[in-house]
Amino acid sequence: MSNLERDPQETICAGTEAEGPVAELLTGRDVVLGGTRGMKVTRTLPNRDRRMVGAWCFIDYYGPATHLMSVPPHPHTGLQTVSWLVQGEILHRDSVGSEQLIKPGQLNLMTAGRAISHSEESLRETVLHGVQLWVALPDSQRNVAPHFEHHQALPVLGGADANVTVLMGELDGATSPAQTYTPLVGAEISLDGGAEIRIPLRPDFEHAVLALTGAFDVVSGTGTGTGTGTGTGTGIGDAQEGAATFLEPGPLLYLGSDRDHLSLRASRPGRLLLLGGEPFDEEIIMWWNFVGRTSEEIAAYREEWTTGTDFGTVDGFDGAPLPAPALPVTPMKPRGRRR
Repeated sequence: MSNLERDPQETICAGTEAEGPVAELLTGRDVVLGGTRGMKVTRTLPNRDRRMVGAWCFIDYYGPATHLMSVPPHPHTGLQTVSWLVQGEILHRDSVGSEQLIKPGQLNLMTAGRAISHSEESLRETVLHGVQLWVALPDSQRNVAPHFEHHQALPVLGGADANVTVLMGELDGATSPAQTYTPLVGAEISLDGGAEIRIPLRPDFEHAVLALTGAFDVVSGTGTGTGTGTGTGTGIGDAQEGAATFLEPGPLLYLGSDRDHLSLRASRPGRLLLLGGEPFDEEIIMWWNFVGRTSEEIAAYREEWTTGTDFGTVDGFDGAPLPAPALPVTPMKPRGRRR
C-alpha cells in the first residue's frame, strides 16, 4: 500500500539505544487514502514520539470496512513492504513481473531495494481488514535488486486456543522463510477468549504490539533478560501474573527492550501483531513512498519516478501511475529518532 497523502511530511529517523522496558501507548493518526471518499487507515508508525521499532518504520492498520481498493502504480526505494490480511483479498502487481493475490494468513513481501513500483487492488467491493508495514533496509543492503516473495505456509507455534504465526524473522526456534536484512521479528498471535500465552523475547530487541481484533491484557511485570523477574524466556507457555496494559485495536503499545518474555491474556478472542528488532542505528529520511538518507537523494528519487525509467512499469493495471507530490519547500534535515 502506498502513502497516498498529497502533502506527505518528511520523517527522519535516527537510531538510538532503546532505554529498557517501558509500556507506552502510541496513538495513531487517521489518514484517508485516495481522497475524501477513500479508505481510512490508522497510522501508528511513524509516530509523533517514536518513529521506529527496530527496522519497522511504517504501520497502517485498516478495516474492517467495505471498499473497492484501487491503488495505482507507485514507487518505493530502500524498504520492504509487508502485507498481512485479517479479511478480504488484494491483488498485487509490480514492475518485476509479479502478480499475486493475497489472502488472510498469507504473507506478501516486496523488497524495493534500489527501485520498484507496484499496484494494489481488490477484485470487487468487499470487506478489507489488515495491516501494511514497511521495514527500512540498512545502508549496506538498500540498493539490492528489487524482488517479491509470497509465502502461503508460515511456521506456527502453540496450540488450538493460543498460537503464534511467525511472519518475519525467528521466534522461539521457528524461523520464517521470508527474507530479512536486519535482526527482527514479526508475528501474529491468536488467542481464544480467556486464553493466555507467554512468549519468549530477545532482550536486545525493542518490541511493540498492535491489536488487530479482540482485546488483551499485555502483562508488563516480566523479566529484564538478566535472570531476574518472574519469567525465564524458555518457550511459549502460560502467561504470568503482573501489571497489565489493556489493548484493543487502535494504538501501538511500545514495550522497549530488555524483556525476556511477553505475557498476554485475551479478554475477548482476538489477534495481535508482535513486532521487534535491534534498534536501527542509522539515520533515514522517509518521504512519500521513499526511504533515503539525504534530502538530495529523495529529490532524485522523485525526479526519476516523474521522468525516468528506473522504477519500471506495472503491467495489467487499468489506469495511470500515481503522480508524485511536490517536495517540501525546506530541505529535509535529520532531527533524530525521537522528538
